[in-house]
Amino acid sequence: MKQIQSGTSSLFPLDYDLTASRRHIKGHYYKMVGLKPSDVPPPLGVKMASAGAAACIADLITFPLDTAKVRLQIQGEKTAVQNIRYRGVFGTIATMVRTEGPRSLYNGLVAGLQRQLCFASVRIGLYDNVKDLYTGGKENPGVLVRILAGCTTGAMAVSFAQPTDVVKVRFQAQVNLDGVARRYTGTMQAYRHIFKNEGLKGLWKGTLPNITRNALVNCTELVTYDLIKEAILRHKLMSDNLPCHFVSAFGAGFVTTVIASPVDVVKTRYMNSPPGQYKSAINCSWVMMTKEGPTAFYKGFVPSFLRLGSWNVVMFVSFEQIKRLMMVSKKKMESSS
Repeated sequence: MKQIQSGTSSLFPLDYDLTASRRHIKGHYYKMVGLKPSDVPPPLGVKMASAGAAACIADLITFPLDTAKVRLQIQGEKTAVQNIRYRGVFGTIATMVRTEGPRSLYNGLVAGLQRQLCFASVRIGLYDNVKDLYTGGKENPGVLVRILAGCTTGAMAVSFAQPTDVVKVRFQAQVNLDGVARRYTGTMQAYRHIFKNEGLKGLWKGTLPNITRNALVNCTELVTYDLIKEAILRHKLMSDNLPCHFVSAFGAGFVTTVIASPVDVVKTRYMNSPPGQYKSAINCSWVMMTKEGPTAFYKGFVPSFLRLGSWNVVMFVSFEQIKRLMMVSKKKMESSS
């Protein structure tokens, strides 16, 4: 992938490409937005901490969309409440606020933040290091190497963050109505309840579809962001600025949703299902296909797209700024010591 050279081949060339804002390149001046990029590559700890924090910020802002997506995805299954129907993302949000109150939109938020601290810090923070491992430290790796690195870090993150995702999904699917028994009353109680009744297997339920889904999401999201951004800059449609980052991130969210939505629906249904409802994730897919048809795999597509698009924008912008802020603080601490 062709990039403006500045001494590194980071997945997120913003840190280094934006140094171009201080010099004349091909007849154009690139304005810098936000904090000044660091002169040295951020260490692994900074990248992991920045990724986790940025993902938490993105989750806080977009969590209602994710909850609406989960409700739409599980619609059609047998539930305790059959008379509530969700229609569209905003109709789902309105129905939830009317029937369960506004707090229902943030069901599972604690587990969601726990998930991002574990998950995003690995899948995003480790990406550059894994990519360098595959290339031996060579600059400008090919698309296939980037895809392989994205799949690797996505699968690694799921392997130990899965319990947080199971609890998050189950809280989001839980209907908070008078007269309807609630499966869980708190995050820690949910972990204990699942472990007591379903064992470790229950906490890692749906790991295979989740690994598949997040490997797809990670490599598609990060590589597509890179490719869109490069194309915009190559054709001089925008400068390397906030609008470029916004369009790149939103475009990456759309492509990722199209590719990952079927696996995401299966993952959500399988993780939320009571013991015995489905024999496996493949069985869950077969039941969906035979009973509801192929369109079932794209239930909740609009909220998925809205969520991934907005999530990507918030995460990428926050990630770059937090990372730079941490590098500024690190430099000040080193100079004062």
